[in-house]
Amino acid sequence: MKKRIMLVALLSLLVLGFAFANGSKETQKPIKIAVVGPLTGDFAEYGQGFKNAVELHAKQINAAGGIFDGRQIEIVDFDDKNSGEEAASIAERIAGNKDIVGVVGHFASGVSMAAAPTYEEVGVPEISPSASHPDYSGMGEYIFRNNSLINVEANETLNIASDVFKAKRVAVLAVKTDWGVKTADILINTLAKDHPELEIVGYEEILDGLTDFSSTITKLRSYKPDTIIVCAMYNILGPFANQYRDIDSKINLIGFSNAYSEQLIKLAQEDGNGIALPAIFFHESPEAKVRSFVDDYMKDYAGKIPSSLTAQAYDSLGMFVQAINEAKSADRKAIKDQLYKINYDGVAGVTYFDATGDAFKTFNWLMIKDGKFTMIDKSKL
Repeated sequence: MKKRIMLVALLSLLVLGFAFANGSKETQKPIKIAVVGPLTGDFAEYGQGFKNAVELHAKQINAAGGIFDGRQIEIVDFDDKNSGEEAASIAERIAGNKDIVGVVGHFASGVSMAAAPTYEEVGVPEISPSASHPDYSGMGEYIFRNNSLINVEANETLNIASDVFKAKRVAVLAVKTDWGVKTADILINTLAKDHPELEIVGYEEILDGLTDFSSTITKLRSYKPDTIIVCAMYNILGPFANQYRDIDSKINLIGFSNAYSEQLIKLAQEDGNGIALPAIFFHESPEAKVRSFVDDYMKDYAGKIPSSLTAQAYDSLGMFVQAINEAKSADRKAIKDQLYKINYDGVAGVTYFDATGDAFKTFNWLMIKDGKFTMIDKSKL
């Protein structure tokens, strides 16, 4: 009888030991978060910036002890090639991997919107550091943007035209993409009426990747603008500035935060001086946390300077980690619910989400002077 009791007790201890060991393994499993963007192709700089920033932040978090229960963050990267079809396929793969609890990405609004229905259907929280289309965050309760809405940033460009350049006659140039055309439409048909001091005198569209702007410049000059707002990224704004200023060196040029890149300065060269744009993040801010982020980023990535969207990707991972820590859970639904409650103080400022998943941001105004981005002092205007 005693032998039987001892045998039962021994078996019980073995079962408990196995359960404990299995639970311990579960506790030690890393928390996987995906980062998705164009890692190859024409917009690879943006996707690589997302990946670099997220991996840097994960390294820092892990070095500091990981999340609330000591687990580490593991980043899983995907290349969507800035293609909606590829993004939708990747979203299916992520949704089917229960170990991935959140997504930082995608880059372009249209691409983000191609992936969002899958994330919403399965319940995977997605934070895009860059999507600005008004309809994006409204696609579901799991869909968040850590960026401003198009209309908010577009209004900043009109404010720059009015306050910085004292513009009177404004032309608009847009790249023929969902983002470019939508942004131009909002500028011209919604926001301009609130700026009676500005007259929108002309509008032109160009194909993305265009390198010869001669015919477009001829059309734009016929409108006799003193200022042109360019709804395009640095790959368009830089060469366009070169070619337009060869003819009219006094034209004022305004871009958007997606053109805030050292590549803009390299492409525009001396013709970049005087280009102004709104940006949430400024890499030369004196704030200690910004200085630390920029220094660490440049150290890890061969001296590259992080852009505004790169900083927002860095903060997006921070938001996921803060939500996990505050919820004391890495469950997808728990993370989503907590994201609506967080107040995140990051390198791109303080961010919180409204009931739709939109973030509220404060913009800096930047201008290129002597081949460097500088901050415009609004108080002196």
